[in-house]
Amino acid sequence: MAQAQTHGLSDVLDQLEETAHGESIAVQEVVERLGRHAFASLMLVFSLISLSPASGIPGVTTVVAAIVFILAVQMVAGRQCLWLPRFITRRQLSTAKLCKGVGWLRRPVQAVEKLSRPRLRILLHRPWIYLPLVLILGLTLLMPVMEVVPTSGSIASGVIALFAAGLLTRDGLFVLISLALLLAVPVAVWHFGFSG
Repeated sequence: MAQAQTHGLSDVLDQLEETAHGESIAVQEVVERLGRHAFASLMLVFSLISLSPASGIPGVTTVVAAIVFILAVQMVAGRQCLWLPRFITRRQLSTAKLCKGVGWLRRPVQAVEKLSRPRLRILLHRPWIYLPLVLILGLTLLMPVMEVVPTSGSIASGVIALFAAGLLTRDGLFVLISLALLLAVPVAVWHFGFSG
């Protein structure tokens, strides 16, 4: 599958940081920098953007949810080259907030890199990979609603980032943990956000 990347998670952040120039950057530029075949890298980057302080900008979580939804659909379909609609690729991200977010994410990403190693790789292949992808699709549909519940969108993005990190590092354990969390996130958000 297209998500079988071997470079480190920090390399993805480096590429994202190198893309930043001027006052803002288009989503298209991020996609071109990481490559149209790097589904897992792109899923990681956009979920990390929603996890970072940049998520405080209204609408960022919704845009990230739309991008991750499109990525997951294409991964399920087995596409080798990414397609995104123009209304998404034209969206601009603040480079200052993006760089601040990348700096904020360095430590947690490095911690994940230290813990990860290739294992349980059967979970990274069909048919096993379909279950977390389908759950991610469902989660992205809930993420725009989550914007009204503080931090819930970031929690959802963190789970998606963990899944993408598992794909990038070939660590099936991370995929398994993200699967458990994917099942728990909607329940937790509903309980703490709407019934509390």
